[in-house]
Amino acid sequence: MPDLERLAARLLSGVNRAVRRYALIRGGDRIAVGISGGKDSRVLLDLLHRGAAVEGGYELVAIHVDGSAVGLPDLKPHLRPWLDSLGLPYAIVPLELPPGEKLPLNCFRCAWNRRKALFLAADRLGCNVVALGHHADDAAVTALMSLLYKGKLERLEPSLRYFGGRFRLIRPLILLEEAEIGRYARARGWEVPPELECPRAATTRRARLAAFLRSFPPKEREQIRANLLRLGEAPTSG
Repeated sequence: MPDLERLAARLLSGVNRAVRRYALIRGGDRIAVGISGGKDSRVLLDLLHRGAAVEGGYELVAIHVDGSAVGLPDLKPHLRPWLDSLGLPYAIVPLELPPGEKLPLNCFRCAWNRRKALFLAADRLGCNVVALGHHADDAAVTALMSLLYKGKLERLEPSLRYFGGRFRLIRPLILLEEAEIGRYARARGWEVPPELECPRAATTRRARLAAFLRSFPPKEREQIRANLLRLGEAPTSG
């Protein structure tokens, strides 16, 4: 347990660094944390919960968008006991599709509809901030994808405003490595069982590029990731 707490403290330090650097959280914020069911979102909620307990100043609401009605894995039995144990308010909302939406959903439409459901639920629950569990490796892969597939550089922003500033979308894990997040999630027993994973998760462009980056030795991977993040933060022309 002491080792687990030390790892949690190190991860929370990285979250706090991102919060300060990018002004992600403000006093009085009510934050909707998107819980996909995977390790990243569960670690995000855990760390923000720890931070609120220490420093206060913000409220948390966990929101899971349930896609089981449209053929996606049903994570409710997997998530409910954990969410109940936290003592935080949470909501499980259905993924409702517009008329004529073709099934099965491709990755873009799945993400778009999930994001819509998350924002609508956040609004109903009185939240002004939505937090997602993207980390430094996600940011690096996003930069690489935009260069390879779009011929331009696009950044996974730490913070964005939506609907005229009515909501802020924040990514508090943006400075943390996936390996550290995964180590903590495994220690807590938060890995998604294989049968509940998205059936397309391993075959997307993002997954292939993430695997490509993981193929480099750790020191090279760290340098590549740092360079991609640096490119993403630099101003671009055009």
